[in-house]
Amino acid sequence: MERNNSYGHGSSWADQWGTSNAAAPTGATDEKKSGSGGSGATAKYKQKVGDGLEKTKSVASTGMMKVKQGTSSGIQWIKDEYGKTTQKN
Repeated sequence: MERNNSYGHGSSWADQWGTSNAAAPTGATDEKKSGSGGSGATAKYKQKVGDGLEKTKSVASTGMMKVKQGTSSGIQWIKDEYGKTTQKN
């Protein structure tokens, strides 16, 4: 009885496809090549992000000062209104 193997006429899967991973080194070097050219772009984006964070920090600081002033004046208004009602009694 003859064995009909459609994968290579008697060869095993490992023989047909091989056990070495020849594609891995090629892919790794491609990634290294594309990554090394992007270092200037990375610095540029770091600078933009840093500038954006600085703007965000200043806006948040200004906003917090406005909240503090608003809260202070609101508490003062409540004290004044409470003082008016207690003086009438």
